[in-house]
Amino acid sequence: MTNVQSASLGYPRIGENREWKKALEAFWAGKLEEQEFLQTMKSIRLKHLKLQQEKGIDWIPVNDFSMYDHVLDVSFMFGLIPQRFDSLGDKPSLKHYFAMARGSDNATACEMTKWFNTNYHYIVPELGEKQPVLVHNRPLEAYLEAKQELGIEGRPVLVGPYTFVQLSKGYQPEQRQQVLDGILPLYVQVLAELQAAGVQWVQLDEPALVTTLPEEDLASLNLIYSELRSAAPQLKLMLQTYFDAVEYYPAVTQLPVDGIGLDFVHGKADNVRALEQHGFPQDKVLGAGIIDGRGIWRADLNSELNLLETIAKQVALDRVLIQPSSSLLHVPVSTKGESKLEPVLLDALAFAEEKLDEIRILKQALQQGREALQQEIDIAEAAVKTLNQSLHRQKTHVQQLVANRHEEPSSRTSPFEIRFDKQQEKWQLPLLPTTTIGSFPQTTEVRKARQSWRKGEWSQERYQTFIQEEIAKWIKIQEDIGLDVLVHGEFERTDMVEFFGEKLGGFAFTSGGWVQSYGSRCVKPPVIYGDVEFLKPMTTEETVYAQSLTTKPVKGMLTGPLTILNWSFVRNDIPREETAFQIAFALRQEVEALEQAGIEMIQVDEPALREGLPLKKSRHQHYLEEAVLAFKLSTSTVSDTTQIHTHMCYCEFHDIIDSIRALDADVISIETSRSHGELISHFEEHTYDLGIGLGMYDIHSPRVPSVEEMVSMMDRALSVLDHKLFWINPDCGLKTRGLAETVASLDNMVKAAQIYRKKSAAVLS
Repeated sequence: MTNVQSASLGYPRIGENREWKKALEAFWAGKLEEQEFLQTMKSIRLKHLKLQQEKGIDWIPVNDFSMYDHVLDVSFMFGLIPQRFDSLGDKPSLKHYFAMARGSDNATACEMTKWFNTNYHYIVPELGEKQPVLVHNRPLEAYLEAKQELGIEGRPVLVGPYTFVQLSKGYQPEQRQQVLDGILPLYVQVLAELQAAGVQWVQLDEPALVTTLPEEDLASLNLIYSELRSAAPQLKLMLQTYFDAVEYYPAVTQLPVDGIGLDFVHGKADNVRALEQHGFPQDKVLGAGIIDGRGIWRADLNSELNLLETIAKQVALDRVLIQPSSSLLHVPVSTKGESKLEPVLLDALAFAEEKLDEIRILKQALQQGREALQQEIDIAEAAVKTLNQSLHRQKTHVQQLVANRHEEPSSRTSPFEIRFDKQQEKWQLPLLPTTTIGSFPQTTEVRKARQSWRKGEWSQERYQTFIQEEIAKWIKIQEDIGLDVLVHGEFERTDMVEFFGEKLGGFAFTSGGWVQSYGSRCVKPPVIYGDVEFLKPMTTEETVYAQSLTTKPVKGMLTGPLTILNWSFVRNDIPREETAFQIAFALRQEVEALEQAGIEMIQVDEPALREGLPLKKSRHQHYLEEAVLAFKLSTSTVSDTTQIHTHMCYCEFHDIIDSIRALDADVISIETSRSHGELISHFEEHTYDLGIGLGMYDIHSPRVPSVEEMVSMMDRALSVLDHKLFWINPDCGLKTRGLAETVASLDNMVKAAQIYRKKSAAVLS
């Protein structure tokens, strides 16, 4: 019998019924006292640990649970609380913790950005202001809790020092070693205390090692892990990578650790090749990530067993851990409640709980032989095969359009300069026009109305009347505030991707397939399981109605092909780019339908364009070229006077600005407030000669920004950008904000724009 073991790398925090989210929001609203809130969090945490124990996982992670974000947890644990939060008290508390994430009355929140190439957002650590100090040992607390409450010998998880510093801000590149030297003693202290408590293994997550890193960093990595090894010689260290193949495989596998975790799903080909070419150290355990930690599709267990046989040629199976490719944070909790899905689809799905079952089956098959588990293996194989052969994936007219994509229109008729003049003449907008990104507050009343309609308690006519009343109310509010270009508010939409997926062919929707995006914000990504096709117009009715209520232009609001792709669970039987082009052609028909209905400002949002960027720089160019092509296939058939807008938010834009320009959108709006205007520094060195709006305030915080703050933001932006091309807008959509704060913030934004128009007029005269 093969003595193979299993491991999990992290489990979804939110709970099967999003009880984590509900507790968080109740606490923030003052409806839950702190002690009761902490007890609720503990109950959820222990429930997840017990489930993994019952599923037979040998190495269960602890400290993967967070009350907001696991990177923020490390910052807080190390006392890296920015000075602007000092007014909240001398002793670190939950007030400080949540203020760093969400802002406070007197201080802006820490920057938030995407966790590598996922749709999960982490809170960016701010280094440099304060000397780091270990406030409390979170991994130790989590370990002791699991052991005392459930008898689980857990494996504490912590973001590794190299990745933590890589993801931080507040220092110059040449200061990185100095910063590492300041952080490392805290990691040493954490590990020493874990060793003293009898911990056997600790998992240090280093996903930065799969990115394109400088070769000179290998010496630094060796020093880091040599010091950690010396600090806790009896503690076994598992260096865990995920999301792609590790860079510098020979050097990384020789680091002084006891185990290396590799992703054999998203980095399969390169990691297998490296394993076969260089072997694997005889003194280390291999964490074989062969179950997809980011995707929702059932594994072909025969294929996975074949992969394990390949791995076994290089590493004895008694030194292999069968595990997911990454934390299961990125997938929904369980398929148990999905009774409404078509069987051919449901049978092919595996969420977090089901993935633990797949790990169990693989482990038992290796221990007892395939024959003992053949029935379960055959069921999995049949489910995958049945979906692949279904009519959902055999729409030849869609596939043919994608195959001939290079013969389709993919550029506007005229260059931007000509379009700009025609659009100025048509729209007669003032200097520095004001607008919003798209959505307005989704109040309790809006959500209840939608729920009543979905349950059949409201007729279609009653629901439509309600939506029109909300649109009319907000058209009037926008006119009263003085915005120049209006939006209809998106009250009929639950989510900017789900809404379109519900109306396109090839998509399906789960009942409880929620995942955490940021903080308590959970999303239910659509499932792209078949070929995507346009069925009928999706947005014209509400947009045309809104336009009928005002003489000001109303933008049509669409979600772009790359964002729909990156914010969905995507089929894995064809290349992702083919699905992107299918979506692009479907959206092109919607753009044309809007234009034909008289809507000639159309915003095609691409906030997730960059998050799909491969982690290897060598693959960037191909991805960006295909992404730009998909966007332009969606938007290039309109007339010169139709103004195409797009929007991007919460990611680093500096390295893709040329691709953003290549989209050839007439206007792009980009988030800058939470990143404290860092993008503006790029424009100080590089010109941008298309229409652009930089976000004037952070919509993820309830704080109302002052007129003076936004004028100051405009001062810097307009020192490097053309006044004639500049737009004024918030960072992002406003669906998560309250009515009063939304109106107050937009009112201040319009006042700031009016003040600055006078300045700009003087500059341009």
